Amino acid sequence: MTFADFIKEMFGSQNNLNKCMLIKVKEEQAEVLRALEVQTYLETFGPYIKTEDMQDYFAHELSLERIQKDLALVESETYFALDETEKIVGFLKFNWGQEQTEPVESDYSMRNAFEVHRIYVLKPYQGQGFGKEMFEFALQEAMKRKCSWVWLGVWEKNFKAQNFYFKYGFERFSEHEYVTGETVDIDWLIRKKLK
Repeated sequence: MTFADFIKEMFGSQNNLNKCMLIKVKEEQAEVLRALEVQTYLETFGPYIKTEDMQDYFAHELSLERIQKDLALVESETYFALDETEKIVGFLKFNWGQEQTEPVESDYSMRNAFEVHRIYVLKPYQGQGFGKEMFEFALQEAMKRKCSWVWLGVWEKNFKAQNFYFKYGFERFSEHEYVTGETVDIDWLIRKKLK
């Protein structure tokens, strides 16, 4: 059974998303995306990172200008996740080609790779399947682009997310430092061969 068949058998096709509607973010929606990114980052990492480090991160990595620039990239896409009432509950960002955040194609011989860069669900909506449906969509987008590898970074202390990805057959292949101000964390780099 191919990985594509495995995904279809487990989760159905892209058209059968149960709870989640995914809408590509437009450049004029950058402010909404920024607010969502700040909120989900605070919910996820707020208890672990000093306030001044968070403010520095928001000012640089999540600045409106940076988000507008990212939305204009050709080999990157960002989607809002909406619930049945069309309320935004999270977002997904993926990259391929030259827009990947690590040189995986040269450093790890992962030719034709696809990066799931960000996948976040607002806290009140976690555990309801939105993250799973966004991840399924990302995998289908990788297969649609005929990518050979899918990879992502996951915080070393996020055991719930690690277990989620490992169930899909992802394996750890490296790590990198993730810097927020003066706070330095380790992200595991994990991957799955698609073909």
